[in-house]
Amino acid sequence: MPAQPEGEAVAPAAAPSTGGSLVAKAKRSKRRFRASALIAATAAAVLAVTACGGGSEAKSADGKVELRFSWWGGDKRAQLTQEAIKAFEAENPNITIKAEFGDWSGYWDKLATQVAANDAPDIIQMDEKYITEYSSRGALLDLSKYKIDTSKLDEAALNAGKGEKGLTGIAAGINAATILANPAVFKAAGVPLPDDKTWTWDDFERIAAEVTAKSPKGTYGAAAYGTDEASLGVWLRQNGKSLYTQDGKLGFEPSDIKGYWEFLKDMSDKKAVPTASEIVEAEAAPLDQSGLATGKNGMAFWWSNQLPALEKAAGGELQILRFPSKTGKADDAGLWYKASQFWSASSRTKHPEETAKFIDFLTNNVKAGEILLADRGVYPNSDVREAIAPKLAKADVKVVDFISAIKDELGDAPAAPPKGAGAIQEIIKRYTSEVMFNRLSAEEAGKKAVDEMKSAIS
Repeated sequence: MPAQPEGEAVAPAAAPSTGGSLVAKAKRSKRRFRASALIAATAAAVLAVTACGGGSEAKSADGKVELRFSWWGGDKRAQLTQEAIKAFEAENPNITIKAEFGDWSGYWDKLATQVAANDAPDIIQMDEKYITEYSSRGALLDLSKYKIDTSKLDEAALNAGKGEKGLTGIAAGINAATILANPAVFKAAGVPLPDDKTWTWDDFERIAAEVTAKSPKGTYGAAAYGTDEASLGVWLRQNGKSLYTQDGKLGFEPSDIKGYWEFLKDMSDKKAVPTASEIVEAEAAPLDQSGLATGKNGMAFWWSNQLPALEKAAGGELQILRFPSKTGKADDAGLWYKASQFWSASSRTKHPEETAKFIDFLTNNVKAGEILLADRGVYPNSDVREAIAPKLAKADVKVVDFISAIKDELGDAPAAPPKGAGAIQEIIKRYTSEVMFNRLSAEEAGKKAVDEMKSAIS
């Protein structure tokens, strides 16, 4: 499952580092987290003492307004988003949108620095991991107080942007955690694709091991999980627990995560997934070199809307599968609709009405939908989704169809990540490596990981 934002099809699993020992990587990850935490803490302090300012300049004498809009993403996203900006400006000639964008790796440090300097953009593309962090500090505008139509949004996606400070994010797209399968790998191995409506975790392990056994050396039936919080979240939900509670605490104990790692270790021992060293190597690969794209993995854990980019990289069709369950029933898979990203606004914008007008355009205007299509996930506005369906590429249609197919199987939406949750993924990844390299038992890793996680979100 990718650590990169699921609405941006860039890197697989979770591996910003290239080369070096695992210990060195862990130290670098800790340093990056501490640096980000320091910047965020500075931002909090500034927010606590600064009473005004930030955002764009005040309205000019001729009534014209300039808004700043920041997002992360690649070249394609930048192109599409700027086309949407032009469409908005054509309808609103007194409002100019200044684009500020970059890649995921530097986006959050930059945003934290801007907030600390009281210079936040008016419109902010926000991620689930950080929305509570920023909204709880008063950095995000309560959008429910402004004219933004939310009547056509999927309820779960809408609720994901709500918190103690109001509606601080409106979903830019929705998706779901999935397993993507490469039919070409299965065909070459002579193994039929699984029935994802009835398979169990034992089936997943058995099928993956069979594909490995019947494939050339270096090809595995599945990629490993354990480099993200999404697959852990599914695992916990299937076992009656949750990643977080509604009051912002961990929703599980060390014994709950122990089984998650024990099963992964067992799959590696049976060669259903790669070895520990191969997992580390795979983490550093870009999307187009991922095991699924290159035919080295029969299955892998990805977000649903990353299918199009992966199909392009693979040069052939992939199949979207539900997660296995303990019972073999699709209703028990524990999936949910997740907001791929949010449209948020700075609480210190000098132009909240105009800012809300732009967010409303991105959310509800068919023109915006026809431009952005499925770049940030399945459109959460049902009317726009229907209107743009004929314009979607074949791969995007597959994603929309999957999202629709699981609608009646979904569980309750999970609790929003609390403050400090941005560190959880690195903790999971690090202790997965410790278990896979036999440096810690699953039980020992569970105790240490939970202690670190509790500290991160306390």
